[in-house]
Amino acid sequence: MAKSESNQSANLGEGNVGRLLLRLAIPSVVAQLINMLYNIVDRIYIGHMPEDGSLALTGLGLCFAVIILISAFASLVGAGGAPRAAIYMGKQDNKTAEKILGNCFTALILIAVVLTVVFQVIAEPMLRLFGASDSTLPYALSYMRIYVMGTLFVMTVLGMNVFITAQGFANFSMLTTVIGAVCNIILDPILIFGLNMGVRGAATATILSQGVSAVWVLRFLLGKKTVLKLKKEHLPIRGDVLLPCMALGVSPFVMQSTEAILNVCFNSSLAKYGGDVAVGSFTIISSCMQCLSLPLMGMCQGAQPLMSFNFGARKNDRVRQTFRYLLVICVAFSCLFCVVAELAPTVMAGIFSSDAEMISYTAWAMRIYMAGAFSMGVQMCCQQSFMALSQARISLLLACLRKIILLIPLIYILPNFFGNKVFGVLLAEPVSDILAAVVTAIMFFTHLNGILEQGPGK
Repeated sequence: MAKSESNQSANLGEGNVGRLLLRLAIPSVVAQLINMLYNIVDRIYIGHMPEDGSLALTGLGLCFAVIILISAFASLVGAGGAPRAAIYMGKQDNKTAEKILGNCFTALILIAVVLTVVFQVIAEPMLRLFGASDSTLPYALSYMRIYVMGTLFVMTVLGMNVFITAQGFANFSMLTTVIGAVCNIILDPILIFGLNMGVRGAATATILSQGVSAVWVLRFLLGKKTVLKLKKEHLPIRGDVLLPCMALGVSPFVMQSTEAILNVCFNSSLAKYGGDVAVGSFTIISSCMQCLSLPLMGMCQGAQPLMSFNFGARKNDRVRQTFRYLLVICVAFSCLFCVVAELAPTVMAGIFSSDAEMISYTAWAMRIYMAGAFSMGVQMCCQQSFMALSQARISLLLACLRKIILLIPLIYILPNFFGNKVFGVLLAEPVSDILAAVVTAIMFFTHLNGILEQGPGK
C-alpha cells in the first residue's frame, strides 16, 4: 500500500481494492472483537461467581442499555464526523478535516460531562424501568454507578478512534482496543475475585482500561504520525462544522440508542412473562449477538474510509468494487454465525454460566432469537454504505425501520398470538431482521447510481 504509514490516506484512491479493503477491515474487525471483550469478559467472570453468579449476571445485563447509550452519543459525534473528514481528505482539503476533528473532540467532552451527571442522578429509577427486580437491583446499581464515572474515557476512545481509522491507520486504531482489552482481562480477575469486589470490580476494571486507551488515542492525535492533528485553534465549536457531522451521525446514534430502548423492551417483557431466568438468558443471548454484530460493524468501518475517500475523489468504480467485496464478506459471515447459533446454542450459553437451568433455557431461547441472523449481513452492509456515502437521511430511515417501526411493536404484538408469551417476544427479532434486510437492500440498489452520479457535494 503506502510507503510510509503517514501517507496511507493518500493511497486509498490507488491500488487493488480487495487488498486495501482487507488491510483496513481486518484490523477493524480485530479491534471490534477485542472491544467486545470489555463486556463479555466481565459477564463470563461474573456469571461464574459462586452462589450468586446468575443474579449478578442478570444485574450486569440490565446495565447494558446504559453502556449502549454512552456509545450512541459517541457515535453521534465520531461516526458522523469521521466519514466527513475522510471525504474532505479525498478532496485534498485536510484543513477542513482538522476543523471537523477538533470540533468533534470538544463536543464529545461536553456530552460526556452531561451524561455522567444525568446517569448518576437517575440511576436507580432507570434500572427499575429497565426491569430490575429487588434481587438484581443491588448488582446493577453497583456496576452502573462506577461505570458511568468513566464516561469521559469511553466517549474519547469511541469518538476519536474512528478518526484514526478514517485516515487509514487501521493497525494503530486496532491497538487502541487491544491495549484496553488486555488491561481489562488482567484487572478483572484481580478486582472481582482477588480483592473480592464482585460487580464493582468488573466496572472498575473496565473504566481503568478505557482510561488507558483514551490516553493512547490522544497521544496519537497530538503526535507527529497522524495526518489530521488535534489543534487548539480548532477546538471552539462552530455550527457550520459540527452540525453537518452530527446530522450524519444521527443515523448511528439512532441505531445504537434504539438498541438501548430495545434492550429495555426485551428485558421488561421477558421479566413480565419469564422472570429473572428469562432476563438472565437474554443477557447471554445479547452477549452472543455481539459476536455477530461487532465483527460486521468492524468490516463496515474498515470499508468506510475506502468508500468515503473514493466517493470524495469521484472514483465511482472503486466505490462499487468496495461495496461488492464488503457485501460478500458480510453475508458469508452472518450465514456462518447463524448456523453455529442454531446447532450449538448450549455450548455458547455454557461460556457465560455454569447454572444448568440457565444454560438449558438460554439454548432454547437462542434458537428462536437467532433464526434471522443470516440476514444481518445484508442489512448492515447496505445501511453502513449509505453512511460512508454521506446519505444521512436514508441511513436514518433505515436505522429506524428495523428497530422502531418493526421490532419494538412486534415485541408487544406477537406474544398475544402464542400460548408461550416468551416465545412471542423472542420471535420478534428474526421477523424484524429479515423484513429490514429486504427493504434495506432494495433501497440501496435503487439509490446507488443516483448517489454516485450526484457526487459528494459540499
